[in-house]
Amino acid sequence: MRSMWKGAISFGLIMIPVKLYTATEPQDIAFRQVHREDGGRIRFRRVCSIDGTEVPYEDVAKGFELPTGEMVVLTEDDMADLPLPTTRSIEVLHFTPEDQIDPILFSRSYYVEPEKAGARAYVLLRDALERSGKVAVVQVALRQRESLAALRTRDGVLVLETLLWPDEIREPDFSFLDQDIAVRSQELKMAASLIESMTEEFDPAAHHDNYREALAELVAAKSEGRDVMQPPDSVTGKSEPTSLADALKASIAAAKDSSARIKAKPTEPAGEPQDGAPDRRRTRRASA
Repeated sequence: MRSMWKGAISFGLIMIPVKLYTATEPQDIAFRQVHREDGGRIRFRRVCSIDGTEVPYEDVAKGFELPTGEMVVLTEDDMADLPLPTTRSIEVLHFTPEDQIDPILFSRSYYVEPEKAGARAYVLLRDALERSGKVAVVQVALRQRESLAALRTRDGVLVLETLLWPDEIREPDFSFLDQDIAVRSQELKMAASLIESMTEEFDPAAHHDNYREALAELVAAKSEGRDVMQPPDSVTGKSEPTSLADALKASIAAAKDSSARIKAKPTEPAGEPQDGAPDRRRTRRASA
């Protein structure tokens, strides 16, 4: 990984030199816009709307359009004069219990690595945070934008989670919130039972992006000249529930049936694998 920021964590009178690394990596399949007829790439040019000339990148500035339609042009020199006191520091403002930060505020995640000279102080802060069960609320400037952030621990590493500012969170202005909608106590009990029957430990690796996998298969098939077969929709033949209570009952029964089938599934004998089946035991040994 390549670091995208260097600076220091300011923790009281302690300064911990660190580097930041982007913690997430999108796995989306990237497409280019092309001409449908011949596959040629579509190219975009920066053209001035006033004189129609192409503008080189070095002549491009930031502009803010006023309600009157007038444009306020800001140059790099203008932006450089703005106060950014946390340009090279992660300033710890205070500490707070982790559950007091609403997850809707989380924006982006970064791994924090200590420089060699700051490793001991880094470990001290990391271990103190783990024991306290709290996170550090910090302020930092990344990519010319000052952000509020949370500093927490994960798998022995400090993680910086940038936070949205409160005015960036939209209010849920939905009409049903003003309505007096009642649910029956029996329905509530069945819903609680359904939640309980479907409760299990969360394992991210157990979930897959089926759309992305199908899209990758489509691209591979097209590149190889193969036809892509769309499987037919499964038809259960069951009638649709006629009420919320019926739907809850059917859901609970389906959840119990699914759980029972998983528990009753026989395990494969320790002998040789069946014909055509991959030998998972040998694969694991070979990769160990």
